[in-house]
Amino acid sequence: MRFFVLLILGLGLGGGLRAATNGVVSPTNAPAPAVKGTNDPVEVEFRALMASDDEAQEEVERWIKENDEFAAKGAGTAPAGLNMRIMERFEPVRKGYEDFIKRHPNHVRARVAYGSFLGDISDEEAAQVQLEKALEMDAKDPVVYNNLAGIYGHIGPDVKKAFEYYAKAIELAPSESLYYRNYATTVFLFRTDAKEYFKIEEQQVFDKAMELYDKSLKLDPKNFELATWVAQSYYGIAPVRLDAALKSWTNALSLAENEVEREGVYVHLARFKLNAGRFDEARAHLNLVTNANFNDLKARLTRNLNEKEKESKGAATAAQGTGSPKSE
Repeated sequence: MRFFVLLILGLGLGGGLRAATNGVVSPTNAPAPAVKGTNDPVEVEFRALMASDDEAQEEVERWIKENDEFAAKGAGTAPAGLNMRIMERFEPVRKGYEDFIKRHPNHVRARVAYGSFLGDISDEEAAQVQLEKALEMDAKDPVVYNNLAGIYGHIGPDVKKAFEYYAKAIELAPSESLYYRNYATTVFLFRTDAKEYFKIEEQQVFDKAMELYDKSLKLDPKNFELATWVAQSYYGIAPVRLDAALKSWTNALSLAENEVEREGVYVHLARFKLNAGRFDEARAHLNLVTNANFNDLKARLTRNLNEKEKESKGAATAAQGTGSPKSE
């Protein structure tokens, strides 16, 4: 998945390169199909086109990473400038796809790859044209169903079509974790539509989304980014499912590969336990957070913790005073 461009553009579909820090993010495209090894001139040209796409995406990914590092030191490029640079880098790739498809209009994998590329750069209407044309030529490609579902879920016109297409993608490729994840996220985000489509109540919608997330995790159990994605969904469920949320964040903690990832999870565990009134446990988690990147968030949570702990003690003292026997 290569959805870093959307993270820069801020169009709400991203999530491929870095775990989101708050809320639930929207679904991502499946990767473009692999290119088979063959000496056929058309396929050789297609492989070169895909390599050009990959090279551009990798270069942009490097730019974003470097800019993040510079920004942390107060010297990053402004988003508008970086966006322009990114889109200029992708322009020859776009032209390459357009030229190839003009000469080979029935090349299904080229249309799927181009649709994925267009989705990556947030030109969803153009992506939809390519993917629907690919679907006309091959109605059994799960990538097409997944990526079209993402478009229907984001720009419509019928969100319920997204449910249908994700289900179809899963039917065609039941071992693909990404499809369950995207389906779950769409169900979670569009609860009103899900209630109507599945004829269930809101809590059952949450249940369905979490069941789909669970299937996604079972198919990709070592994926830290996926685990944090799932755990963050509990912020959007009311009433709070505390035990399930803590279990989910604990699972993410077990998959963390470095101290920054672990400390990020400690912050989330502290937040849930603070809100549950488990102050000592929340403080213990916050004490494990030492990375400077979390200083502001840690300070804010610590202030909230101190205030809530003080309020709790005050309420307990007042309750004791109310219940004490009156003096004669």
